[in-house]
Amino acid sequence: MSLLTTSRQSADAVQKPTLPAPKYRKIFGVGRARLLQYAVFIVIGLFVVAPIVPILYQSVQDRPLYRAGGLFTVDNYVHLFTDAGFGQVILNTALFAVMTTILALLIAVPMAVLVVRTKLPFGTVLAGSMQWPFFVSSLILGFGWITLYGPAGFISVAVKGVIGTVPWNLYSIPGMAVTEAVGLAPIAYVFCANALRQSDPSLESAARVCGSGPFRILLRVIVPMLRPPIVYAAILVFSMSIETLSVPLLYGTPVRIEVFSTFLYTNGLQSISPDYGVLGAASTIILAATIATVMIQAKVLKNAQRFISVRGKAVRPNKLDLGWLKWPVAVAIVFYVVFGAALPILGLVFRSFTFVFTPLQSPFKTLTMANYERIFTYQSYIQSITNSVTIAVVGAVLVSFLALLAVIVARRSTFRFARAVEYLSLAPQAIPGIIVSIGFFWAFALMPWNLGGLVQGTLAAVIIAFGLRALPTAFGSISPALMQIASELDNAGRVSGADWIGVFTRILRKLLLPAFIGSMILVFVTMLKEYSAALFLSSADSNVIGTTMLELWVQGNTGSVAALATIQIAITAVVVGIASLFMKGHRDA
Repeated sequence: MSLLTTSRQSADAVQKPTLPAPKYRKIFGVGRARLLQYAVFIVIGLFVVAPIVPILYQSVQDRPLYRAGGLFTVDNYVHLFTDAGFGQVILNTALFAVMTTILALLIAVPMAVLVVRTKLPFGTVLAGSMQWPFFVSSLILGFGWITLYGPAGFISVAVKGVIGTVPWNLYSIPGMAVTEAVGLAPIAYVFCANALRQSDPSLESAARVCGSGPFRILLRVIVPMLRPPIVYAAILVFSMSIETLSVPLLYGTPVRIEVFSTFLYTNGLQSISPDYGVLGAASTIILAATIATVMIQAKVLKNAQRFISVRGKAVRPNKLDLGWLKWPVAVAIVFYVVFGAALPILGLVFRSFTFVFTPLQSPFKTLTMANYERIFTYQSYIQSITNSVTIAVVGAVLVSFLALLAVIVARRSTFRFARAVEYLSLAPQAIPGIIVSIGFFWAFALMPWNLGGLVQGTLAAVIIAFGLRALPTAFGSISPALMQIASELDNAGRVSGADWIGVFTRILRKLLLPAFIGSMILVFVTMLKEYSAALFLSSADSNVIGTTMLELWVQGNTGSVAALATIQIAITAVVVGIASLFMKGHRDA
């Protein structure tokens, strides 16, 4: 019997000889894998450097870049700090960013600890609701807060009628900081919540054995372990506060409070004769400030390994019981969600269905569809909606694909510049949106053979600018999924004769598909909300919802603003709903 089996195996070996490893054609003596890696490196490098170099160059030129004969000068910086009142702008920006960061952390960190690590009623609903403000543009959130908490807002008037005065001033730096903190708190919440879900419960068990109660465990064990995500979230929120435009523009402009972003907006886009040298100098300072915050973040988190509590063994942290205090805690979280996000958004939606929205008259007496009729009557408004959706769809596909290639090169190749590809992919998070807009505006103007003229003012220009802003989001979304895939799969493909591209197209591509789709959905939402990077690039034919809302707000057409905001919220809700259904079946996305 064994002889028969041996003979059959020998026959099979003769009938099925080992196939030779496939040979891939080289181009100019270079393998296709290396060519693709260099292409990704060059494309991302140009993508990131293009808006930065013109800004730096303009800041030391005595005339606009489009005029020949420019001379080197530092007068732009001298003028900025002496004649332009930029010192007050720096002070306002610092106060606004610091207050926003502190408030966002005060909201996010306790709520992340309480929602994830304690037993709360309706904990799943509360955990999901904490992230709602992330899906809404800060511009829309600012509009909603004005309708409720502004000087003539519904809640402001109601409170004044009860106590005789309004105890807050929305049109101030603290008012700006509170609104922005509500919008940015979900980012810090997500970082802290993810870290808490992965922490080792043995540390808490040891503290419990030593006689510690729930509150002592929270303060002495759980919160100290959150130092890395708190530092990361703090610096990220701080840098985002420096570059944000919407809330400072809505609240600060009426009372002449200027920060970095509004200084650039008013002295650049809205100025009759803008001083491009001063704009370049101011942009350089803002860019340096945001890059410095990212470098500080990397320095502070250099020894973050000290806080690792999860090793090879899978763990499920136990939830602490707060007793009767769980009800006040749940009420506090509901208060934040309702008064911070839900009511302002609902108020804005309700405003879209009224002629006027004032506490002096019942809004139910002025119900109308005229605001939506106006939106769908004028072609420019319709076009801004279709432009936003088109940009978000096309950008989601292109940016996610570029990020996928960048992740593969950075994490799964022997490319000599692999680390540089990763740094370049994450670098745009340190470039403010309005800086991106100004930088690409000059970059397109300086392109040879008038190539920039073919792009300037088109959807392609906006997609490029928005795509740069969304690249770190896409890279950060796909990278963790690849890190969970063992490199043995790559080695097996190489042994079978596949090159680096073959391993990607035949093995990793299918495994990364859920993460790629998740990245597209996240980038879609991000690009749909974006508007600041289009301020200097869009034209009458390439406006997006955000820029159109700003124009209508300046004109005093708040009804149309509310209608456009509601449409954007509806589109976002549909996409997020589809994403939620997708995530149920793909936990690895």
